[in-house]
Amino acid sequence: MAGVATPVSVVTTLTDGHPHGTTVSAFASLSMAPPMVLVSLDRGSELLARLGHGSVFGVNVLGSDQASLALAFARKGSDKFAGVRWSDDAGAPRLAGSPGWLACTVTQLVEGGDHVIVLGEVQRAATTAAAPLTYHARTFGTHAAAS
Repeated sequence: MAGVATPVSVVTTLTDGHPHGTTVSAFASLSMAPPMVLVSLDRGSELLARLGHGSVFGVNVLGSDQASLALAFARKGSDKFAGVRWSDDAGAPRLAGSPGWLACTVTQLVEGGDHVIVLGEVQRAATTAAAPLTYHARTFGTHAAAS
C-alpha cells in the first residue's frame, strides 16, 4: 500500500482529562447522511484500548508543515503531548494549527485482521485552506494540482 497517497492525521481522545493520540494514515469519509468517518487502528494501539461505543475521538488532519507532529504521535509512549499545543474541542484534543478537524462519536468497532476499524459519527468539523500533509512511498509530502 506504500504506493497509495494518503492524508496524515492524528486521532485523539481524552481519558480522565488526559490526552492520548496516535498518527494514522488510514482515515476516510464513510457517509454523508449522517456524516461519518472511519479510522483504522492496530489491535495493539494504546488509543484503541481507550475507545468504545459512544466514546469521543478527534481527527486532526495535519498540514504540510506538521510532519514533526506526525512522527511524534507515531512513536510509543505516554508523553506524546509534551510541548504540543492543544485544546479540548467537543471532548477530544484538537492540535493547534491542524488544517482539518473532526470531533466524532464512536458508533461501531469492526474487526479486520490485525486492525480494528473505528466508525465515528461526526459531531463537529472545521477546515482551513492550508495544504494537507500526505504520505506516499514512505515519504511525507503534500498534494499538488495536476497540470
